[in-house]
Amino acid sequence: MTITTRRQFLHRLGLSASVLPFLPALPSLAQSPATRPRQRIIFMFTPNGTVPTDFWPDQTGADFQLKRILTPLEPFKNKTLTLKGVSNKIRGDGDGHMRGISCLLTADELFPGNIQGGSDKPAGWAKNISIDQEIRNFLQSNPATATRFGSLELGVAVPNRADPWTRKTYAGPNKPLAPLSDPYAVFEKLYGQMKDREHLGSVLDEVRDDLRLVGSHLNADERALLDQHAQFVREMENDLKAAETTRLLFPPPTLEPGVALDNDGIPKITSMQTDMLVNAFANDFARVASLQFTNSVGQARMRWLGVDEGHHGLSHEPDNNLKAQEDLVKINTWFCEQLADLARKLDAIPEPGGTGTLLDNTTIVWANELGKGNSHTLDNIPFCLVGGGLGFQSGQALQFEDVPHNRLWLSIAHAFGHQIPSFGHKDHSANGPLTLA
Repeated sequence: MTITTRRQFLHRLGLSASVLPFLPALPSLAQSPATRPRQRIIFMFTPNGTVPTDFWPDQTGADFQLKRILTPLEPFKNKTLTLKGVSNKIRGDGDGHMRGISCLLTADELFPGNIQGGSDKPAGWAKNISIDQEIRNFLQSNPATATRFGSLELGVAVPNRADPWTRKTYAGPNKPLAPLSDPYAVFEKLYGQMKDREHLGSVLDEVRDDLRLVGSHLNADERALLDQHAQFVREMENDLKAAETTRLLFPPPTLEPGVALDNDGIPKITSMQTDMLVNAFANDFARVASLQFTNSVGQARMRWLGVDEGHHGLSHEPDNNLKAQEDLVKINTWFCEQLADLARKLDAIPEPGGTGTLLDNTTIVWANELGKGNSHTLDNIPFCLVGGGLGFQSGQALQFEDVPHNRLWLSIAHAFGHQIPSFGHKDHSANGPLTLA
């Protein structure tokens, strides 16, 4: 019989509970069950579909070969899971791009609205919370898994406007969350309070010495009044010493100053954003994050790849335009390189207080708003998962038969211990979570 508490232990020995205060906190008699290892997730979004022939492995199971777009993941092949045949079944108002991004993580329809897209009906915001925020709220509801920020929503060159083409994360129905695309603003959000406390600490050092000098020139009554102020200073010092933000396990990354927040700055912006995301995970500021590259209908011009045309325009070119197809392969391979670089950064940091690395306990979900750009299809969305911690069987390519992506989000929620019966549109969760273990 396993003895799970000190009280049970004493009872079996026939001893009184009065012994409890004198019994040391022995690990084998801990009064609470072992905590679950930390679990983290990152939802990475890139736009305009993929090139299916250069993305999906030809084989299924563990014996698969990475195609050109996914070759940057070769070092993490045993931690990679591709999911072919998972589709966005959400229809209703809005064009394919709008539903592609705003219904991606929410897995539900858009509200009727006045934002016109393409030739379809105008639409508004999504009707549901997004899966990242659903998981965030679940973790934040438990003190054992709650973190300072809960989740982080980061962007790279996301346009400075609000519409269903630019938002994938929702705090609830009709509540879009804007990604933060300025890495310097992200730094201030994550570490600004810490820097303010450090500055205040140095000021208090000087104030303490000044008060001592002033006190030597005062009479007894005035010194008593001054002592009251000195006590306030000491209390502030104690508060600073106890503040968690002054004791980071990992120091903040150093950002290159003056990086332009424009199209040509995208590579450096990406590197800075992923540096801070990984550091935030390492310091347990959050366990849920999203990283959004541009937007649905994103028109980045990736001149650093030798591609001068806009991404969205290229994605509309027919399959027989071989140059356009090659440029799209370059673009999507570059996105995969950023995914691999994020995985590498996570894998370089040992899990604080645990085993393995951050990547062993973090799953990155790479998704797109379309399966293929020139057809605007929402079928066969290029889902690729990298990392561990959710109990999925990585290192394989899976094939499904056109299943709703609602079921993928159910699988992820359940892997976090959040046993919700459905997610998103009620018609698309009936068959339960996908089998990924």
